[in-house]
Amino acid sequence: MCDHNKNNHKPYGSALEHGEAHERHHSVSRRMFLRNLGIAGSASMLLGNTPITAMANSPLSWGLTNAQGNRVLVLIRFKGGNDGLNTIIPLFDYGTYQTARPNIHIPQSQTTNLNEDFGVSQAMADLMPLWQDGKMKVVNSVGYPDQNLSHFRSTDIWASASDSDVMDESGWLGRFLGEQYPDFIINPPEVPPAIQIGGSGNIVFENSDLVNMSMQVGDPQTLAEIAENGELYDPVNVPDCYYGEQVSYMRTVTNNTFQYADVISQAYNSADNAVEYDNGFARQLAIVARLIKGGLETKLYMVTLDGFDTHAGQPNYHPYLMESLSKAVKAFYDDLATVSRDQDVLSMSFSEFGRTIQQNASQGTDHGAASCMLLFGPGLEGSGILGDYPDMEDVDEVGNLKYGTDFRQLYATVLENWLCVDPDTVDGVMGRYFERLPNLGISCAPTPVFEAPVVKLRHWASYDGRHQVGVNYVLDKSAKVTVRIFNMIGQPVEVLYRGYQPAGQHLHTFRTDSSKVASGYYIYSIEVQGQRFSRKIVAVR
Repeated sequence: MCDHNKNNHKPYGSALEHGEAHERHHSVSRRMFLRNLGIAGSASMLLGNTPITAMANSPLSWGLTNAQGNRVLVLIRFKGGNDGLNTIIPLFDYGTYQTARPNIHIPQSQTTNLNEDFGVSQAMADLMPLWQDGKMKVVNSVGYPDQNLSHFRSTDIWASASDSDVMDESGWLGRFLGEQYPDFIINPPEVPPAIQIGGSGNIVFENSDLVNMSMQVGDPQTLAEIAENGELYDPVNVPDCYYGEQVSYMRTVTNNTFQYADVISQAYNSADNAVEYDNGFARQLAIVARLIKGGLETKLYMVTLDGFDTHAGQPNYHPYLMESLSKAVKAFYDDLATVSRDQDVLSMSFSEFGRTIQQNASQGTDHGAASCMLLFGPGLEGSGILGDYPDMEDVDEVGNLKYGTDFRQLYATVLENWLCVDPDTVDGVMGRYFERLPNLGISCAPTPVFEAPVVKLRHWASYDGRHQVGVNYVLDKSAKVTVRIFNMIGQPVEVLYRGYQPAGQHLHTFRTDSSKVASGYYIYSIEVQGQRFSRKIVAVR
């Protein structure tokens, strides 16, 4: 038995008294542990639904980042379902558009033409310099077969790049990063593989093991303060009971948070914003600009603009959102241009679905299907409007716009032609081949953005219910192999195998009924030809 007193949040050496029953601590939530440790609200990396991937006190060295080139991808999430028709106005069929939306259409007097067929609201005036300078593309009629109209399910579909009838909890960029950093749990790179600002809960960066590969940051100023003034916690000197295990677990999280916070803080404080960012969303991009300008080698970012679920009063909200977007994106690229980094950064919007063609009785629109995606950056090599024209007469079975371009075609094109990932790897990440969009205007750089691991290994854990966990792997050819078990703070627990193995499938067993093994999370590590692969496992006694 043990107790957590009011002073147990103090760093290094604060004692936790034994006292109350174990059972009391089993009911304490993760949020309560975070609060007790004084780290509620801090940024963290997520393993499944719980942040635990920290190895600050591990004797194992940090892995080197795989990042090579200077290119960066910034995802701009329109949370809530963006109305594509009021974003890119169909001037070619304006009469049908106006009739369907008598009270919420954008008047022609308030429209700026992109070309003779499409325009934008004057609220988006700040995007016109990008359009005129060849730094903006629009892809119309983007969606997927059998559109789901639930926010939660459709958000997961866009994040996972799965079919609408397939439940996949991993994200498309998470799967890609999982291949780049196969030993991420034990040897995370020196910089976060991805950074997500706002919009927690999106699975786009979760790998196939449900490890979130991104650093989630809510407030960069708070993050900078944590990096400057924060304290590391001792994960070893804790009570020998369940609660002690949880305290160790959460202190380890905090250590990892501070490790990345320090790296981020160094980059953030090494640069300044050279332009003004004048709205809340813009401040997210201001952070990204400072990190890029400050030399952080993170290649993937996601920012979130919320408020697109415009069921009512759409004319009061949507123009403001478009204005916020436009001002922010212009400031972002103007800022990057001051140090000639704008050419290295591609931004791409996405949203879980579009809106209905017809307005509703509340002066808004309901959940729809196809919509537009916007891309920004000098790397686009010219502005343009791609994809099928939205046809407001030829609609799907529930009256929504039909899609013409599968959103996964854009994902695959960006992976291959902007991040320079080899086609076979792209197809593996996406689950199958999706036709690339050659007219998107992006092309691969001479220097690869990522360098794939030399060795690839198929490996997995198996559980037979008899107090043991199987570590399985398949070798393409004979090789020297070392299989080890570590606890969650990186301390070695057991060597399961060391020696040469022939090609084929192999299995080694980790016994969990030993007196030296407590119930909880562990990590197996497989080393093959100098490349390590790791995965979280659960020991049950």
